Amino acid sequence: MATQEHCLSYAGCNFLRQRLVLSTLSGRPVKIRKIRSRDDNPGLRDFEASFIRLLDKITNGSRIEINQTGTTLYYQPGLLYGGFVEHDCSVLRSIGYYLESLLCLAPFMKHPLKIVLRGVTNDQVDPSVDVLKATALPLLKQFGIDGESFELKIVRRGMPPGGGGEVVFSCPIRKVLKPIQLTDPGKIKRIRGMAYSVRVSPQMANRIVDSARSILNKFIPDIYIYTDHMKGVNSGKSPGFGLSLVAETTNGTFLSAELASNPQGQGTAVLPEDLGRNCARLLLEEIYRGGCVDSTNQSLALLFMTLGQQDVSKVLLGPLSPYTIEFLRHLKSFFQIMFKIETKPCGEELKGGDKVLMTCVGVGFSSLSKTLK
Repeated sequence: MATQEHCLSYAGCNFLRQRLVLSTLSGRPVKIRKIRSRDDNPGLRDFEASFIRLLDKITNGSRIEINQTGTTLYYQPGLLYGGFVEHDCSVLRSIGYYLESLLCLAPFMKHPLKIVLRGVTNDQVDPSVDVLKATALPLLKQFGIDGESFELKIVRRGMPPGGGGEVVFSCPIRKVLKPIQLTDPGKIKRIRGMAYSVRVSPQMANRIVDSARSILNKFIPDIYIYTDHMKGVNSGKSPGFGLSLVAETTNGTFLSAELASNPQGQGTAVLPEDLGRNCARLLLEEIYRGGCVDSTNQSLALLFMTLGQQDVSKVLLGPLSPYTIEFLRHLKSFFQIMFKIETKPCGEELKGGDKVLMTCVGVGFSSLSKTLK
């Protein structure tokens, strides 16, 4: 039994994933109290319980205690084991909710991870599988995580509320991560996108593409937006459509934006033309914010800088999101690491919003599960 002073204690359900992921990596147990204790329906939600079950599947020897009302959670992490795993995600959140955390943990398993996730592939809350594939995977490659077995494949799409999507993610293991120096984002050279439609007319995707291009063509000629219309069993259980856009720079930076239609029976119907135009504007805003990592992957980059070799890593980011700011506080609690943060005001050479240069020395993390045979 771990002594109480090693155990970190938190209150509330905010940032639950961050705390459990960092607890798993650092080996420090956490206790989270007062999870929605004042709510009409107190305790952990289905998607959080599903996330805890997923952690239990990919680790060996984790100890999880939840009280009767579900308002207190004690988690003592086991060793990251990996191997082949299947998991049915809760349809209340998209697969991206689970995948973001798996991207943080996968390189440090004992056996290479291959996981099949089922549920909602695209929704309005979490990063979609398309965006994670286009932005997070190239980011991991910068840290030296690469190989033939490194892939993320969408087998079926699933829209809320029914879900029915399926995704296969496989990741090789790495002993050490390379330090990075990402300080120059470069200029935007091309924009790629994916307009998808499931259980609606295939024409929807074409209408989205035309309206998105009507805005983006004013800025850059090299734009290609694929259309993806899945039929039959591959289209999940609910109708919907959406668009994800990714801008690539001359230095290999990827900035993304995405939008999805309202779930069936919820909210007002969205016109594909409006969705395409709004998504294009979101991408322009993300480009304005800039940096070498887009706002969805800021915390992923900072985590791998922390876990890297005992060497200096630098990354230039756009304005920090509230999620990232809380993540930095958690990194300090779990790994006792502080970042040097320098603001770079928008000058002559740096266009767009104010940037932040983050510098740290890695802790030289090596997973415990490597040494145990």
